[in-house]
Order: sequence, then structure tokens, then C-alpha cells
Amino acid sequence: MVPRLGQKYEFETEVVSKPIAAYQTDEYFELDLPAAPALMVGEEIVVEGADVSEDKLEAVICRHLGLPAPEPKKKGFFSRIFGG
Repeated sequence: MVPRLGQKYEFETEVVSKPIAAYQTDEYFELDLPAAPALMVGEEIVVEGADVSEDKLEAVICRHLGLPAPEPKKKGFFSRIFGG
């Protein structure tokens, strides 16, 4: 999802992946970063410890870049029936 949005809006992404134990150290907490897994756009924590919808992420990216929010995607037939 993030690479696709990175191509659409031309921004750089950085992925940080460490063993769980590395996120539970005093040194990590001193960095004042969110608990993993997390997603940040600029200095804004979009989500911490959960999943995020592509629509919400795209809206945050647009706000960060000073662009208008994208139009909400129309729900398809199955989404309307099954609540997706």
C-alpha cells in the first residue's frame, strides 16, 4: 500500500524493521517514537499497534503534502453487502 501511494504522490518512504526486543528497550522509549507496529507521516503518528485503511493513510499523506483530500472510493457490491 505505501509503495503504491509513494509512487502516486512522489514521496520517500523509510521502513524500519527490528526484532521485537529492540522496540522494548529503554533506549527506544527515549527516542519518543511510537510503539511498533506503527505508521508515521512526517512527525504525525497515523496508527500505532494496529492496521490502517488505505483511505485514511492517503488522506493523511495529502494533508501532509498540502493537497486536497482524495474523493472517497465508491463501495462495490460485495462491500455493501458484507460491510467491507
